[in-house]
Amino acid sequence: MHSSIALVLSATLTASLGFAADKKSDPSQIGNRDVGKGLNFYSIEKEIALGKQLAQEVARQAKLLDDPIIGEYVNRVGQNLVRNSDARFAFQFQVIDDDTPNAFALPGGFVFVNTGLIKIADEEDEFAAAVAHEIAHVAARHMTRQATKAQLASMLNMPASVILGGGWGGYAGRQAMGLAMPTMFMKFSRGDESEADYLGVQYMYAAGYDPTGAISIFEKLESLQRKSPGFVDRMLSSHPLDADRIKRTEKEIDEILPSKGEYVVTTSEYRDMRERLIDMQAGRKSTPGNGGPKLKSAPRTSPTVRDEDPPTVRRRGLTE
Repeated sequence: MHSSIALVLSATLTASLGFAADKKSDPSQIGNRDVGKGLNFYSIEKEIALGKQLAQEVARQAKLLDDPIIGEYVNRVGQNLVRNSDARFAFQFQVIDDDTPNAFALPGGFVFVNTGLIKIADEEDEFAAAVAHEIAHVAARHMTRQATKAQLASMLNMPASVILGGGWGGYAGRQAMGLAMPTMFMKFSRGDESEADYLGVQYMYAAGYDPTGAISIFEKLESLQRKSPGFVDRMLSSHPLDADRIKRTEKEIDEILPSKGEYVVTTSEYRDMRERLIDMQAGRKSTPGNGGPKLKSAPRTSPTVRDEDPPTVRRRGLTE
């Protein structure tokens, strides 16, 4: 029995490694490639149902931000990225009132964004990079594939009669129904994180954002980790940092993303939404353009954005 399972797993891994790498590295093929291919006990329908159940549990335990303007904007950015991804799920985006600079996804397209992420992301492309990373986890079905691996390992130590009694799908369902929290679906291997970086940068690029926003948000998180390591512990428990993460992303941008004349760096809408959040949490009522207190932050390289301006764009030439 154990040898049969091992053979199935080996064949599946071989097929996954043989997946058209050139297609996966071609952003023009986004939407026409199955990046979620691999051994998985969960059908799409079961994955969505499970994600809904887990999202309800998160909503009961977390403090969701009750602000329609911020919620609508986060959802709009998220849905634009989804349209430019390989995901085969309908997504829902919600904001959690938590200063930890983090975002996380659950099976089936349920994404939660912490207010701390919005505050640390000065520009929209940085925020989009983090959200695109979570969308990539869902598109690649990392959560249920990871759970399948864990269940398979458990099955290797179980009597064959127990496994065969309900089939692999039934076993997966029994395991899922016993979950009280989505912990097992929120911890990723470094390989999963690397793939989510790889796909996420392509998604933000396809949506029109400057892909170097991913580099910028990585650098900010690394800096924060050095200055306040305990503050980002929860983020690191589910999203382990890799010393070579920035270098790999820079290489991807240079090698597989064709240069464009211009990219969206940030928008006045994003600035207003972010300042609304900061003012709200500081106990001040904020209205875009009211001349009230403004958070000053050093721009990366982009010009100042005014309310009447269109989205700020960066032109990347030979000298950048």
